[in-house]
Amino acid sequence: MDIKKIFLCAAFLLLCRTVSAQFASSKIDAWLSANAGEMGGRVVLMVWQNGHVVYTHSVNDMNRRQKFVDKMIARRQGKTAGLGDFTTTSRVPVASCSKWYSAALVMTFVDEGKLKLTDSVGEYLPVLTQHGKGNITISECLSHLTGIKAPDLKESIEDMRTAASMDDAILTIANLPAEGPPGKTFHYSNVGLQIAGAVLEKISGKSFETLFAERIAKPLDMKNTDFGKGKVALPAGGAYSTPEDYLGFLAMILNKGVFNNKRILSESSIAQMQVNRCIADVKIAYAPAEAGRFGYGYGEWVMDGKAVTSPGLFGSFPWINNEKKYAAFMMTYYLKSAGRHERYVELKRLVDDAVGK
Repeated sequence: MDIKKIFLCAAFLLLCRTVSAQFASSKIDAWLSANAGEMGGRVVLMVWQNGHVVYTHSVNDMNRRQKFVDKMIARRQGKTAGLGDFTTTSRVPVASCSKWYSAALVMTFVDEGKLKLTDSVGEYLPVLTQHGKGNITISECLSHLTGIKAPDLKESIEDMRTAASMDDAILTIANLPAEGPPGKTFHYSNVGLQIAGAVLEKISGKSFETLFAERIAKPLDMKNTDFGKGKVALPAGGAYSTPEDYLGFLAMILNKGVFNNKRILSESSIAQMQVNRCIADVKIAYAPAEAGRFGYGYGEWVMDGKAVTSPGLFGSFPWINNEKKYAAFMMTYYLKSAGRHERYVELKRLVDDAVGK
């Protein structure tokens, strides 16, 4: 090894020691060990700050029951259960964490002037106009304010998975009942992002999966993230991803749309995504218990004036703290939702306390 390589290795090791010294990790390590059993027995947490991964830790201790449940879930999906240890490159379905990805994809079209947040969806999808839903805007699709009474999330996903085409999926949505005027009723569901995804396909002539690969995954070097190869993409819950890939996406959001000196989204789009649209005159028809009293922007929950998140059905928890200037992603895989909100809040508090120390 030449002198230059020795110097670079020494500098890298020094940087790692410095970063580690600044991050007080012992309480987070203990929390992950104490809570892994309630979160499927496997968990990985990564934290990004100041251009670097400052923390990575995993716990892998599945019991027999957890392995059995994972096998049953995989069997229902026609797949083989992956029961190996979770690492930073483990790839799992991230469910509603997908919403953040999809909202970002929509905003790339807004940045290019190919779409406006005030556009009515009926301009692109006439079947919605035929069923009285054509006046819903793109903004309302991204913020769950369509006014459409959607079935529960699991039933809705199954409806979309069995659709023969995106047009069929939109026809199913067109036939759903209304529960309030658009913009005035919040109902957390798969509906709005499915409509937005169909609009992107109409504008571009490309599939949602291709658009995501071209505009988000490739520029962010997300080699192990996609929306599958099904007949119909599920923008609200169909992504598969890894901790490393998701953390790179979060780093871009934290850095106001820039990743590795490349502009992915405008600062304006990042800001728009984080505006809480569940204001005083909006009726909350449905919000999952794990969201607590969070507000909602575009594809992401607004935890408070400083942090945003988009947790998924299987427990994965991505978040950004704009005040502390860090991003974090916890990957898990389990279904029991009891106590999730409290765990999310507690973990965020521990990481808030740890950064910069």
